[in-house]
Amino acid sequence: MLDKRQFYIDGQWVAPLAGTDRAVIDPSTEQPFATISLGGQADTDFAVAAARAAFSSWRTSTKAQRIDLIRSIFDVYMRRSDEMGAVISREVGAPLEMSKTQQARTSSSHFTGFLDALETFEFERPLRPDTPHDRILYEPIGVAALITPWNWPMKQIVLKVIPALASGCTAVLKPSEQAPLSAMLFAEILHEAGVPAGVFNLLNGDGPGVGAQLSGHRDVDVVSFTGSTDAGRAITRAGADTVKRVRLELGGKGANMIFDDAHENAVPSGVMRCFNNSGQSCNAPSRMLVEQPRYAQAVEEAKATAEAITVGGTSEVGPHIGPVVNAAQFDKIQALIASGIEEGARLVAGGLGRPEGMEQGFYVRPTVFANCTPDMTIMRTEIFGPVLSMMAFDTEDEAIAIANDTDYGLTNYVQTANPDRAQRISRELRSGMVEINEQRRSTGAPFGGMKQSGTGREGGIWGLEEFLEVRAISGWPAD
Repeated sequence: MLDKRQFYIDGQWVAPLAGTDRAVIDPSTEQPFATISLGGQADTDFAVAAARAAFSSWRTSTKAQRIDLIRSIFDVYMRRSDEMGAVISREVGAPLEMSKTQQARTSSSHFTGFLDALETFEFERPLRPDTPHDRILYEPIGVAALITPWNWPMKQIVLKVIPALASGCTAVLKPSEQAPLSAMLFAEILHEAGVPAGVFNLLNGDGPGVGAQLSGHRDVDVVSFTGSTDAGRAITRAGADTVKRVRLELGGKGANMIFDDAHENAVPSGVMRCFNNSGQSCNAPSRMLVEQPRYAQAVEEAKATAEAITVGGTSEVGPHIGPVVNAAQFDKIQALIASGIEEGARLVAGGLGRPEGMEQGFYVRPTVFANCTPDMTIMRTEIFGPVLSMMAFDTEDEAIAIANDTDYGLTNYVQTANPDRAQRISRELRSGMVEINEQRRSTGAPFGGMKQSGTGREGGIWGLEEFLEVRAISGWPAD
């Protein structure tokens, strides 16, 4: 059993002041393999005080100094990325090779995106060329509380910690208690890279404990949170008394709109995208809307694709999906699959229970429902598991209406050979991101949603701006 009870505060590893032990469970075996400590109010106060004390000097660091530090962090991170992948694999159940590549190494693009943005960002500029006496200053907000999820733990940590430090803020990171060990390794990386004491701090805890304490803390100036919409509401309420900035990246229920002229691999590719990371992605295309002439064939293709997917342990080689993260998540998915059956959707692949031959581990059968209707629970609720819901549409307007008929607005997907249609639909979809014909967003593009999918944006220049205040000064002396 690994002992991981310490926190990283003020440049050193320290014992908890008011900690409570919690086991870290391997989702593949359902067995504990590490013990962490969940912090209490005294630990939160200690971490915030360290960040507050460090802010006075870090806020005055130059852009060049911050660039050098982030490059150093990046170098150490890439050297230890395989180690990071192995840690993530064990704590969240992602297959080892997938964890090394998608979970750990792909975070490199976020580093480069922030470095590119920082290189060109003007922290001080005139309002306009013709107004030299009006000066605009971009300044760090202050102490940032960063609360990250378990499903893509390192991507979300990099998307918050790096722009916070790049902007001149100091940070207290609270990772998910489901995936704490990767965050602790990240703290080791930052220490090795030479991050000054107090600029970055790590405190383990749960949402009702440390999460709420950070969100309501009078010395925290901004909270950046990624997780469920319910938790986002709670954090917003906790931050209201001190009127702090709250940035939220929440849930999703993405629609994948497949028109009759879409490329021939659109359906299998959409199924695999939905089931990636065992379906545990906020931007998963979990609703597949198919134009009527292609619908019957699409259902058969989705069925065949799902049935060909291998479910296996983290150490198994080859393409496969692993377990979901914990028992609570497994039970939630099972309940939602049951609701689909009860509400009249046609089960064409998968279903209730573990895959055949698997008696232990939080493994879910890759599941496809057909003939869904917009009012069904599986069409409205974020399932966060390998479950796809399919329905047919007749017209473009109908497809848009179905896609927008959700509380969420994170990512939608459009598959069509008609460029005019693709552009037209993209303008009508109420989501922060739209992906056309499987073209992924470029490095530095903003990530975030509309409606109950959150507020704010992460990545590139938009990620930097989330941690900056804007000051307007008139009467600035001319050079």
